[in-house]
Amino acid sequence: MTTSTQTSTPVRSLRAHLTEQAGKRRLLMPYVTAGISPDWLELVDAVIDAGADAVEIGIPFSDPAIDGTTIQEASVVALDAGMTPARCLSELQQREFGVPLIAMTHYNLVYRYGHERFAADLVAAGGWGTILPDLPIEHAGEWLAAASDAGIENVLLAAPVTSDERLALVAEHTGGFVYVVSTMGTTGARGEVDDAATVLARRVKAVTDAPAIVGFGISNAETAVTAAQEADGVIVASALMRRVLDGSSVEDAASLVAEIRAGLDAAYPPA
Repeated sequence: MTTSTQTSTPVRSLRAHLTEQAGKRRLLMPYVTAGISPDWLELVDAVIDAGADAVEIGIPFSDPAIDGTTIQEASVVALDAGMTPARCLSELQQREFGVPLIAMTHYNLVYRYGHERFAADLVAAGGWGTILPDLPIEHAGEWLAAASDAGIENVLLAAPVTSDERLALVAEHTGGFVYVVSTMGTTGARGEVDDAATVLARRVKAVTDAPAIVGFGISNAETAVTAAQEADGVIVASALMRRVLDGSSVEDAASLVAEIRAGLDAAYPPA
């Protein structure tokens, strides 16, 4: 893949975009595994049309750290189909999307791709941010420098067991938003959202004005509404990818996002 020359900083930052949107309505951020199906780019378009404020693009990795069974299965399907980081970014460059894209993957892929090259290609693909769950703040210096130069913001995660001191560090260094992990464990749709998510979102909001967005366990409109009580929005991943893995069409899979969007707007009317 030839590195694009488009390396300028996006006109607006991810944090500015999401903060502005959060002032209007609860944020909704679907996750799509790159290469999960031949029409995965159509799925990205469809979830945007269904009401997404940004989309996480999962770049599949063979040895995930926090992924549950559904995202692991989606990654295996994508890898078996030949998806690679370079192919993912190249395919994304084939079209323009109306909202920011955020690459979620593991640091090993970024490191092997090359910090500067990955940042430049991600910007060219419409990316505004990264989520690298296995890259601690203390070891992120090289990536953060390359990302900042390209205009990419690196999102950090906070978990229910995160100490006050660590949470302050996350709040200081996160880019875009704070990823609020609703429960301890791996990713995956659940029947209900742990009360710990509400407590953690409140703690995050007390130490930063960056949007607090809850992930892990969002499976439908009901769990999204519950998770968004104290947070600025939610992330839906496993429930959406499960529909695709089970053979749903793009339209049927995206209807889950539309249902969650409608539920959030009904519970928390847009300004």
